Amino acid sequence: MDDEDDTPVDNARYRAVPSGRASRLGAFGKLAGGVAGSLIGEGARRLARGERPQMRDLLLTPANARRLTDQLSHLRGAAMKLGQMISMDAGEFLPPELAEILSALRSQAHRMPPAQLRDVLDAEWGKGWRTRFRRFNATPIAAASIGQVHHAILPDGRELAIKVQYPGVRESIDSDVDNVATLLRVSGLLPRELAIGPLLEEAKRQLHEEADYLREAEQMRRYATMLDGDDRYLVPLPHDDLSTVRVLTMDFVAGEPIEALETEPQDIRDRAMAELIDLVLRELFEFGVMQTDPNFANYRYRRETGQLILLDFGAARDVEPSVADGYRRLLSAGLAEDRDAVRAAAVEAGFVGPAVVENHRDLLDRMIDIVLREMNREGPFDFGDRAFVGVLREQGMEMASDRATWHIPPVETLFVQRKISGTALLAARVKARVDIREMARSYLG
Repeated sequence: MDDEDDTPVDNARYRAVPSGRASRLGAFGKLAGGVAGSLIGEGARRLARGERPQMRDLLLTPANARRLTDQLSHLRGAAMKLGQMISMDAGEFLPPELAEILSALRSQAHRMPPAQLRDVLDAEWGKGWRTRFRRFNATPIAAASIGQVHHAILPDGRELAIKVQYPGVRESIDSDVDNVATLLRVSGLLPRELAIGPLLEEAKRQLHEEADYLREAEQMRRYATMLDGDDRYLVPLPHDDLSTVRVLTMDFVAGEPIEALETEPQDIRDRAMAELIDLVLRELFEFGVMQTDPNFANYRYRRETGQLILLDFGAARDVEPSVADGYRRLLSAGLAEDRDAVRAAAVEAGFVGPAVVENHRDLLDRMIDIVLREMNREGPFDFGDRAFVGVLREQGMEMASDRATWHIPPVETLFVQRKISGTALLAARVKARVDIREMARSYLG
């Protein structure tokens, strides 16, 4: 596609995306058949050894883990995205085996073969599209669940980043989500008592929005306007003449992975994470819109200026005023160290179901006390010190053993919490220390 492109090509990472409904359904069928065959074979082997294997042990073999990870990364699209979302949102509370399988999807993304990429661009731009560029690099600079990104240069020298959607992704969202949910249900890894129907429907809606690149271009402009004049952040602007529903073209802004902050001095790490946390607070309490995908790849770090580059606005969504009010009450109660008010606000916001308070109030109060103690320590909050997280996880799993108390928070709250939790994970990754109490107070009046 680009005679001047001599970038080494790793052929092992190229794999055509199944684009038709039949081919994608066949991939799910192949996966289910492979798992079933493995289950029968492993069961027979263990019975021959005189063992009485549990169904869960037969399903969660290394071979089946590889099958699930490989097939979901092959399908890309909603199948892979849903696995990533479950991993990031609930990883600490899933069975360790499932969490490990799904977390692998965050780092596995095959690329479209050049011929398939050419077909997509021919369909979106017309067959003469190569003449519009001085250079188009056929080797993607990034590959994810819904699309891959290419670098290009216009005849006037301007550099572009071009996100190209995998074929068949938009058309297969609903069936992919249903098929993944069925696989997880049949496997017994997700309990039948948990009513995930509303969450799945909302996941489908958001994935349809993320697959609409013209909508993402609008959200990109929206953020650029809201952050205009704030030199802490850089938002690339879209190029309408080269953007379609399936191709998003924007300014190319050079930067390093956000994880590069790990090697920076403490004060730089602290400042960068304070800026990201401040952005979350502004989204929640000032802008009324939030980019709800906390994937680390959505941020870049510009070392020479210290600026943060914000990418990928497909998951941007309006924040309901009631959701913002719920967080405001929770934060206010937490800063006041009022355990009863925190408990009441958590129930009202939907984080905790009434059955938890009725059946496990003492345990819930102990968890609240831990959070209040950590939240109100003197000095900046040390995200690198996560000893208390293990205690909370143990207590949460103890509470979760009572299936009668299982509860899914409102979907709108879940997406906001996804962003908050993901930002905290990044702060922990770079071991930042941030005075979040003073930052929160400034937004609470």
